Amino acid sequence: MAEAGAALGDIDILVNNAAMSGKLRLQLFDEIESDLWDRVMAVNVRGAFECARAVAPSMKRRKQGRIINFASGTAIKGSPGLLHYVASKGAVISMTRAMARELGDYSINVNCIAPGLTMSENMINHPSWTAEIVKKNVESRALKREAVPDDVIGTLLFLSSPASAFMTGQTLSVDGGSVMN
Repeated sequence: MAEAGAALGDIDILVNNAAMSGKLRLQLFDEIESDLWDRVMAVNVRGAFECARAVAPSMKRRKQGRIINFASGTAIKGSPGLLHYVASKGAVISMTRAMARELGDYSINVNCIAPGLTMSENMINHPSWTAEIVKKNVESRALKREAVPDDVIGTLLFLSSPASAFMTGQTLSVDGGSVMN
């Protein structure tokens, strides 16, 4: 963050989108090894925490900034075979709310995007995401089609823009209406 700040100036928007998901296989929770659980938590939760912690001092000093965390719709509706991933993304949603409360006095917006199963290159090539599983996921949506990465861009731009200036601590589901709240 220090190098980015030195090269580009103050960081105004942080997008925490790194996640360990594309290499996870579906397995029952009691089959998940503890070291895999720890790696998923380290990437999906601690990674977002560390990045936010790194940008917070500059944003607080300037009394402005946006932190946008990526979770997953699975954290809202649950999903069998991915307890480590689901739990990590639930933690990201809770972390978003707590950060929003702590950083609100500094005019820093903290929000979250929870996409549904998105057919990125990693997901298309993932052996666990069979045609049947993808089909069932699509059937759970009000908008009956597969999601692609571009489907999330509009929400990301909205949360990055002044149009969402009075919005913080929120999780927006971008999943074609599979999760509705």
